[in-house]
Amino acid sequence: MSVENILEKLRNGQISISEAKKKLTMLMVKNLGNYAKLDINRNVRRKIPELVFAEGKEPGETSQIAAELAKNNGRAIVTRVSRNHVKQLRKLSRTFKVEVHTKAKMVIVKRRDSAVPKSGGKVAVLTAGTADIPVAEETRLILEEMGCTAYTAYDVGVGGLHRLFEPLHEMIRKGVDVFVVVAGMEGALASVVAGLVDCPVIGVPTSIGYGHGGKGEGALMAMLQSCSLGLAVVNVDNGVGAGALASLIANRIAEARRNTSA
Repeated sequence: MSVENILEKLRNGQISISEAKKKLTMLMVKNLGNYAKLDINRNVRRKIPELVFAEGKEPGETSQIAAELAKNNGRAIVTRVSRNHVKQLRKLSRTFKVEVHTKAKMVIVKRRDSAVPKSGGKVAVLTAGTADIPVAEETRLILEEMGCTAYTAYDVGVGGLHRLFEPLHEMIRKGVDVFVVVAGMEGALASVVAGLVDCPVIGVPTSIGYGHGGKGEGALMAMLQSCSLGLAVVNVDNGVGAGALASLIANRIAEARRNTSA
């Protein structure tokens, strides 16, 4: 029984408040064999769906987890998938809709009747270079799965700063609520953007770079030491975390807009 079923039965007087509370509590964690405990109601509790981090998991187990989440929640978002994970997850297409996003290394498994309502939140996603795009695509997909509209501009880094101004102007015109800036090497783009806009900026350092300070360390350090206020930073290559944080901010702002206009 899903949360929606329980609430519907409560509204129709088929179960009492205490019964509904008990059933909702039972739904909080669902065991799957002896290898996974699924947080079925995370989206209800935190407004962030439970994600399946596939790296290090057996493809068969990953597929079972995804199927159970999709059955109960309407969808399962699987990140950092390998080819073997994708091969196994594609088999779920007999029952579910399976979306494979190769560049982001993500697979989204959905019930055929599942749809994500638009929240009204608006988020801009920028990358310094083309090598940063896979991480940015992780961010974009999480934003869309949390109801936000994502506006993207890729390869607009400080190596050719003139490329930044037109898309930045357009995103400001559209009234975006949050900027996510994905950058490797020295990570300078995040500081530049934070110095130009009047809304929160989330920096995502990527593991793109040479030798000393490579693997994202230089970009992470530079973003953390930025003199541009209003810049928060997630861990190296954490496009998923940036997408979740940006969505929470943007969705809360969108809710405030609706309440103000009501």
